[in-house]
Amino acid sequence: MRPSITLGRILGIDIGLHYSWVIIAFLIVFSLAGHFQLTHPEWGPQVMWSLAAITALLFFASILVHEIAHAVVAKSRGMSVRSITLFALGGVANLETESSDAKSEFWTAIVGPITSVLIGLFFLGLARAMGWQPESGTASPAGTALVWLGYINIALAVFNMIPGYPLDGGRVLRAIVWKFTGSMARATRIAASVGQFIAVLFIVLGLFRFFAGAGFGGLWIAFIGWFLSQAAGATNAEVEASAALAGVRVTDVMSNDCPTVQGSVNLREFAEEYLLRTGRRCFVVLQDDHEFGLVTAHELKQIPRARWPFTTVSEIAHPFARVRTVSPDTDVTQALRLMVREDVNQLPVVSNGTLVGVISRANVLQFLQTQAELKAA
Repeated sequence: MRPSITLGRILGIDIGLHYSWVIIAFLIVFSLAGHFQLTHPEWGPQVMWSLAAITALLFFASILVHEIAHAVVAKSRGMSVRSITLFALGGVANLETESSDAKSEFWTAIVGPITSVLIGLFFLGLARAMGWQPESGTASPAGTALVWLGYINIALAVFNMIPGYPLDGGRVLRAIVWKFTGSMARATRIAASVGQFIAVLFIVLGLFRFFAGAGFGGLWIAFIGWFLSQAAGATNAEVEASAALAGVRVTDVMSNDCPTVQGSVNLREFAEEYLLRTGRRCFVVLQDDHEFGLVTAHELKQIPRARWPFTTVSEIAHPFARVRTVSPDTDVTQALRLMVREDVNQLPVVSNGTLVGVISRANVLQFLQTQAELKAA
């Protein structure tokens, strides 16, 4: 999941927010304000709403620390962490590479819930130091917020330890199965299947609670189940794709009949005579009869339509000197990871300094579709 709003960098890792975070942030603030109003009607609106906003921010800060713990352990085990994104259902550390062994997978997964428990105990201890009495339940506004943060972080740790992929508990399960079977692919399939089963239970429970009168709370449980089901299904599909691409090289799937366009062509002509007429989305740009770079429909869309007649293709093309390339012998999975990291849909394929083709996500998808059709036949 890519960040939609970049916040900055921590320990060399990009920190960002997905747009869905804004929705859940407002919901949490309103929920907390309602909770505080019910439990402490003597508080004024200013205290109630200010405390709700601060508590929500501290909650998301706790989630961020949870994800940073994942990232720190992953980096210590040799994995590359691209970013951390906070979204509607929590947070996710975006790893560029998978764990290399079951031990790394186990510690990378388990450190998150451990961190949440420690955060929860810290907040409860701080509330106790500020006068909170668990027996009587009395606490100041700040103490009340700290108690809520303490319990919610411990609850978050318990929830994350549910053994369904992609929750942390599911990753722990995958690590254990991986250790005993020696197969990461098999372990992932099992963990994802368990995740889908648990997701169905969440959906059924959520719908039952909704029709029993739980209202939004029931729908929220069902939504979490739907999210887990989608994520587990995507994981299963990813495992199958990885198995199908095992041993496949770039030369096996690339396009070697790359269409070309002169760099002097203006963008209106490029759109009408090349993109629309051929249906192709990627072209090699020629300049002085030499291969200069790549241009796609994506670059065209970044230019206002009014400027198309006055802008040439070479002005928006990506020169090969500044574009990441792969060789024909590169693994397709490695090329795909590079496309994801660079946020591009295609890569030039270069051999001995000469362009021999282009590999795109569409090429890989077509290859996988052909494999699936042959297996189904």
